[in-house]
Amino acid sequence: MMGIEPESQSRSSAAQSGSTAGPTVLRIALGGQLRRLREERGITREAAGEAIRGSHAKISRLELGRVSFRERDLNDLLTLYGVRDDNERAAFLSLARQANEPGWWHQYGDLLPSWFETYLGLEQAAEIIRTYEAQFVPGLLQTPDYARAVIMLGHGQEPAAEVDRRVALRTRRQDILTRPEPPTLWAVIDEAALRRPIGGERIMRGQIDHLIRIAELPNVTIQMLPYSVGGHAAAGGPFTIVRFPESDLPDVVYLEQLTSALYLDKRNDLDQYQAVMNMLSVQAATPEDTPQLLRELRDTY
Repeated sequence: MMGIEPESQSRSSAAQSGSTAGPTVLRIALGGQLRRLREERGITREAAGEAIRGSHAKISRLELGRVSFRERDLNDLLTLYGVRDDNERAAFLSLARQANEPGWWHQYGDLLPSWFETYLGLEQAAEIIRTYEAQFVPGLLQTPDYARAVIMLGHGQEPAAEVDRRVALRTRRQDILTRPEPPTLWAVIDEAALRRPIGGERIMRGQIDHLIRIAELPNVTIQMLPYSVGGHAAAGGPFTIVRFPESDLPDVVYLEQLTSALYLDKRNDLDQYQAVMNMLSVQAATPEDTPQLLRELRDTY
């Protein structure tokens, strides 16, 4: 059938990279393949939802990789979409089983809202992470002391053991920066975030020292966006752009809110956020000049 061979190759590639891609990216890959099958056959989300005894909203969540796949639902969708070859169906089902495997952060599931679990999966599978922060140092660059001070702002009433687990989770996220074949992290940090005395002077000095050190890693680029820039391109606030090594997966823009998050992957949205990030990188101090600015800022604490 038309379109089946490329889809089969894509499933094979995703399955082979499953150990490194992680379950979230595999769900996104599988969901994208199912969406293409549905659209090629002119089937609406409503009709697909009826086939699995669900709604069009459930189909949307499956196609976006937001939820796990039930084998029964996947079999019914494959039948609806005309995928009858046993080997092809087996490839889909194998990919779904890998996508349903929990990530390491599953052990912290009682602490994490579902919308942030999705981001952790994207972060762990990323090839490039570009982020702009205005209020706090990015989580991947926080020291344990700084992380604890930030966490206490929203969870100060929790038992000490729960706070410790939150700190441990944030620290473990950072392992991706020093693992074999680490992602590239490019962070633009507003001067306001570095002048905000989170946790007090000692903690801020330690945090800024950490930024200076970690910027020496070949895969980490840090730029400070100084007050002297005045107005800048990121008027809408902090955001993160995640890119994956799988060429058939779109970039994702992550926008965190107080009680939820937005994940954008439409081309128009991506183009706009990429343009803003590129402008911020031009407006900010260069990676070569930023360490000296950080040292001068550290000496003010």
